[in-house]
Amino acid sequence: MKVLIVGGGGREHAIAYAVSKSPKVEKIYCAPGNAGIASLAECVDIQVMDFEEIARFAKKIAADLVIVGPDDPLAAGIVDVLEEYGLKVFGPDSKAAILEGSKAFSKDLMKKYGIPTASYEIFDNADKALAYLETSRFPVVLKADGLALGKGVLICNTPEEAREGVQQIMLDKKFGIAGNRMVIEEYMTGREVSVLTFCDGKTVKVMSSAQDHKRAGDGDTGLNTGGMGTFSPSPFYTPKIDEYCRKNIYKPTVEAMAKEGRPFRGVIFFGLMLTEDGPKVLEYNARFGDPEAQVVLPRMKNDIIDVMLACVDGTLGKIKLEFEDNAAVCVMLASNGYPGKYERGFVIEGLDSFDEKEGYYVFHSGTKKTGKGIVTNGGRVLGVTAKGENLKAARARAYEAVEWVRFDNKYFRHDIGKAIEEV
Repeated sequence: MKVLIVGGGGREHAIAYAVSKSPKVEKIYCAPGNAGIASLAECVDIQVMDFEEIARFAKKIAADLVIVGPDDPLAAGIVDVLEEYGLKVFGPDSKAAILEGSKAFSKDLMKKYGIPTASYEIFDNADKALAYLETSRFPVVLKADGLALGKGVLICNTPEEAREGVQQIMLDKKFGIAGNRMVIEEYMTGREVSVLTFCDGKTVKVMSSAQDHKRAGDGDTGLNTGGMGTFSPSPFYTPKIDEYCRKNIYKPTVEAMAKEGRPFRGVIFFGLMLTEDGPKVLEYNARFGDPEAQVVLPRMKNDIIDVMLACVDGTLGKIKLEFEDNAAVCVMLASNGYPGKYERGFVIEGLDSFDEKEGYYVFHSGTKKTGKGIVTNGGRVLGVTAKGENLKAARARAYEAVEWVRFDNKYFRHDIGKAIEEV
């Protein structure tokens, strides 16, 4: 098989790694890819939003499967375009990708079908939003309706912070057109858990759980980022919680999308809050998480191509997902200053220290190959992942591996997975 992966981040590197393990695959291409993905695939300089060019290239190489990684092209309809060209694609079409593309849609879907989530109101007028806040209990959560690189969520502890949040989202357009509509949501407390699932439109299969760390600084301080590290599995996601979520959240979501004429084929990422009243949905994503993919996929025993083809063909019910009985921790190495201003172009050393046979991985997020070598080319640069017999061992090994990598401006959190030690 020939496989084309669309994207160029750490998620796509993890996908490329999993695809490279399949004996069915003879050649991998990636558009546009990055310096790490280039060790597994032939990278082509086509940007993820250039749907026609991607389709033409996929036809030219006679791709047997196209895998779409990022959220933006999915929401904008890349799968629709590729399928019009007669290509087999793993990922939801635009009608299904709205599950992530519009928070207002997903909240209304949950309300309609009785899927547990926080109470909320939707606004497309800033004055009405501000008036609603006058009667709200704090803290509250403000969410830009559309895609905002994982950063369009503001937790506001006071009325002043909330008014400033409305200003940023709806008036200043800090997150662009994603803020044309806004969701004001009840603030939930509890443990956060991420659960990735494969779907074929009617069947849902649950992958191993994970937990991300969104804040830039230690102790969950600082600005929201795309993710500073993660671990899998979550010790807080018990068999009892899994049973509840399968019955009340996962299956009802897939069935609801089918009933709405939006059958979902691909990956649904369930962001959950384990509240005192039981698990509730924080958010849906319509693709693998980043960096969740970096800790979940290395632990998956299945041939990922078998699973993805079953999702596309509607035969997922025949697949039994299996994961290693161990744990993984990923620590993101970022450019100092991220998610604000940062410098790039620093040479990265130590990348040849990783041996996947020993359970060490380095997934590239923002890198570029130059005459000087591989250099930093983004806010999040590398995801250093290690497996261990348990979470504590995996964490120790991940932080050991962090020291192998050297580049100027290197920044990382020191407490990824520290909550594990409280269990």
